[in-house]
Parts: sequence; C-alpha cells; structure tokens
Amino acid sequence: MPFLGVLVFWLTIIFMSFTLFAQPSPMVIGELIVFALSATGAIYLIVELSEPFGGLMQIPSEPLRNALTPLGE
Repeated sequence: MPFLGVLVFWLTIIFMSFTLFAQPSPMVIGELIVFALSATGAIYLIVELSEPFGGLMQIPSEPLRNALTPLGE
C-alpha cells in the first residue's frame, strides 16, 4: 500500500494548490467537486483491483483453477 499513500499525498498537494490560488466562484467549486470525485473514483478502483477475488468487482476463481489443474499433473 505504499503506492496508495504516495497517490493520496500527491492528489492532496494538487488539490490544495488549486484551492490556494483560485478565487471562490461557482465554476471553481464545480471543478473542484469534479476533481474530487474523479480522484476518489481512481483511488477506489486501485483499492478494489488490488484484490481481484474479493470486493465489489470480483472475478470468478473457477476458470483459473481449471487452467491450473493440468499444470499440477
């Protein structure tokens, strides 16, 4: 999980730099919301895909087991 920590730190720095120099307006607030949602989605996908056999998006293990059976003989 060091990659996830670096990613969150990097996104926090970018997010803070945008909010530091922008004057608050509806357009800026809307862009920050879109950025926050896309960053959250990316982090969620990284965490979700790190465990392919569990979680919300899982792949079945049966085809992999069937493919490995001939190799074990």
